Amino acid sequence: MSGIAQLIPFERHSTESGLLNQSLRTVDRLLRGRSISLYPLLALRHAIKTKSPITYVANSEPTTSLLAASHIVLSPTLSLPKSTTTRYSKPGTSASSPSDFFTLEAVYLAWLLRDAPVAEYMKQARDNGLAVGFVSVTERKSIVEWLEGKVNDLKRIVSLAAAESTTPPGTPTHPGAATMPLITPKRTAHTADTTTTPSKRRYVADQQDVEVVKRIKQNEVELRDRNTVLRGTKPNNFSALRATYSERLKKLKETKPGATPVSAPTAGLPMQSRKAKNLYPIIMISSSPTALITMHNVKRFLQESLFESSTAARERAAAAGNSRAEDVIHIDRRRVPPSSSSQPTSTSRGDIQRYFVVDSTDALQKFGADAWERVVCVMTTGQAWQFRPYRWSEPRALFHHVKGVYVSWANDPPNTKIKDWNVTELKIDPHRRHIDKSVVAHFWQLIDDWTITNKPWLIKS
Repeated sequence: MSGIAQLIPFERHSTESGLLNQSLRTVDRLLRGRSISLYPLLALRHAIKTKSPITYVANSEPTTSLLAASHIVLSPTLSLPKSTTTRYSKPGTSASSPSDFFTLEAVYLAWLLRDAPVAEYMKQARDNGLAVGFVSVTERKSIVEWLEGKVNDLKRIVSLAAAESTTPPGTPTHPGAATMPLITPKRTAHTADTTTTPSKRRYVADQQDVEVVKRIKQNEVELRDRNTVLRGTKPNNFSALRATYSERLKKLKETKPGATPVSAPTAGLPMQSRKAKNLYPIIMISSSPTALITMHNVKRFLQESLFESSTAARERAAAAGNSRAEDVIHIDRRRVPPSSSSQPTSTSRGDIQRYFVVDSTDALQKFGADAWERVVCVMTTGQAWQFRPYRWSEPRALFHHVKGVYVSWANDPPNTKIKDWNVTELKIDPHRRHIDKSVVAHFWQLIDDWTITNKPWLIKS
């Protein structure tokens, strides 16, 4: 038997029948006299198993770069173009055209980088001009084991019947053309049927191959990029929303044209009552540690009309065992009726109005999705970064929807940054504490006037 036939993967056992030997002699007659270049996979496997040196040639000159090479030298007498199409088919293809098969370069590169990590292997493949068409990481192990002779059968390698013709693999054969099935040791018992029956046998997957594929798929790592990550896998289910509005839409369709829907006024009543009940106004202050009004001293300033520096208030709270300020503070303030004098009497005492004070949007989210509808005032230090996480990050738009108050020392020079922000300056004297009461009264007067004009439902009648 010739040396070419010895490259065909099979194992001889002492129990083999004479039919197997006869089939092998048939293969040997078909391959005898043909160049081994017709079978680049077998030639590459033979070179690897015999540990023959594999070199590269570019324009008949030796080279050490696979990217610059035009041919791969597998033996002193055999040099194949690296773009030669092999019989190893690509996954998910019908193996009907040469583009459905891997090139000799791709198969050799998979063996050459058999021990390289996944990222390094893909990088080397791109550097060698194989941005596409390289053997995937999940298939690299199986083709390497076949090339090194550890396995004798690989189902992705098409049948040797293509060796009878010089046409590319997958090309339709002419009527009456002779074909010969690939002889493997696992299918020896069926050789007689395949040589006498012209129809194609039903493929039966080998159980060992099935188990190998299962193990490979279990260890498969899906390569992900920013597009696949953003797609997500959780399905959107709007059945609850559809069920909520289906009855209402049905009533709207049944309503006659020109008639006034009965359910429309009743639907707005719960919303109005909800707005009128326990929806207290919210005041937002700056989270800057250098601000005059912080979460440490805001309650004493607005509720007791006494300014205390933030440092002193923090030290006093720490001495009492409160090292951290609360993220939400409530302030109870007794409103003076408009018809009474500025100083309430026993007969003209108004209702107690509650306000909430926060210094971050995280704390504001605790009040629900419509929390910004309850914000009546934003105290600022003149720093624009304070508004970045707000619903309106641009100062002009923000102070169009809420009342803006700029807090500063009485002896500070004017701040040119706030001249077109639509804010009111609130001056605090650094030393005279007896005027704090008039400053706080002026602040509450600003809040009352703005709230009555823009968000009257937040004022307790």
